[in-house]
Amino acid sequence: MRLLRPSGVLFLAFVIAVAACAPAATPTAAPATPAGGAPIRIGAPFNLTGGMASIDVPAANGARLAAEEINAAGGVLGRPIELLIRDTKTDPATAATVVTQLIEQDKVVAVIGFNDSDYVLATGPICQRAGVPFITVGATSPRLPGQVGDMLFLTPFGDNVQAAVGAEFAFEKFGKTAYLLWDKGAEYTTVLAKYFKERFTELGGTIVLEDTYQSGDKDFSAQIAKVKALPQQPAFYYISALPDDVGTIVKQFRNAGINGPIVGGDGYDTPLLLQVAGPAAENVFFTTHSLLTADSPNERVRKFVTAYKQKYGTEPEAVFAALGYDTVYVLAEAIRRAGSTDGQAIKKALENIRDFPAVTGVINYSPQSHIPQKGVTVIEVKGGKFTLAAERVPQKVPAP
Repeated sequence: MRLLRPSGVLFLAFVIAVAACAPAATPTAAPATPAGGAPIRIGAPFNLTGGMASIDVPAANGARLAAEEINAAGGVLGRPIELLIRDTKTDPATAATVVTQLIEQDKVVAVIGFNDSDYVLATGPICQRAGVPFITVGATSPRLPGQVGDMLFLTPFGDNVQAAVGAEFAFEKFGKTAYLLWDKGAEYTTVLAKYFKERFTELGGTIVLEDTYQSGDKDFSAQIAKVKALPQQPAFYYISALPDDVGTIVKQFRNAGINGPIVGGDGYDTPLLLQVAGPAAENVFFTTHSLLTADSPNERVRKFVTAYKQKYGTEPEAVFAALGYDTVYVLAEAIRRAGSTDGQAIKKALENIRDFPAVTGVINYSPQSHIPQKGVTVIEVKGGKFTLAAERVPQKVPAP
């Protein structure tokens, strides 16, 4: 069980700031729709408090925005969507209880939610046993469908895809030697590190030192001492961390005089990176799903950023806002195609989704793959801002 791990005063300030625009733990209000159809109830469990809040609050906000847009356009099958947003408090046991209640008491026809693989592993089997489709908003382990079952779908790409891009990008840009650190207490960080190492060494790279830490650690001096003791520093440092750890790790490494490029995955796509690390976040690079800016060349991104700001008074805090938005839209499309709210009918409709245009990339599913194959965005922190470093498709992807 992961404990609540606020990252000090700055984290508390962030939670207070987002609380004003966070979805309440009540259903999204559904406007009147044609024929007065009964609402289509969709469960939306998110970690709105605790260590995952910095990415789950934006994801829930994005999901609510999508539901409101769909309802304003007439709903689905002549019925409004009723999004039942619930706080699972960054606690897997609470998450399991909440999802059970959504299915057994609230009678939801599908579940969307979560940005971390451990929470999907805690709740996905519950949906599987009940025959309820579950689309995870941002959990990226490509092992999840095999671990949970055929009712599970991912909105994002898999960790093997983003790790391959991270390895290829860093190998080409920084060099052939790397330090590797990961949180051994989380599925996401463990598999991301595994896939990075596999692809980087396949390219001809060398891992000069590997190390781990445990979820909940806040002092990384032991790991830093080992890095400082190396006879020669590596070309870059690949650190696989959860959102509430990245800022702390980056700051401590920089304070110790380790100034080379730090590379990571989409766990870095959180406001906590800049809030906690501050200027120390310069020269940090990470793979993610999209760069959300009002001046993006992508029209879908621009429209989403504008709509989100109009709704919540701020631009999206993290890319997971767009993933939440995309998830509700792709589920609504599947229900429309199914012409039904039956779980098996929705599952089959999802498996036939092709070329679905989403903010975070085109979504394709099939009976053989419930993970979309998307391109990867590489972000560089420069001048205290997230900037575009590259957009890539990996040359080779490690097997799940």
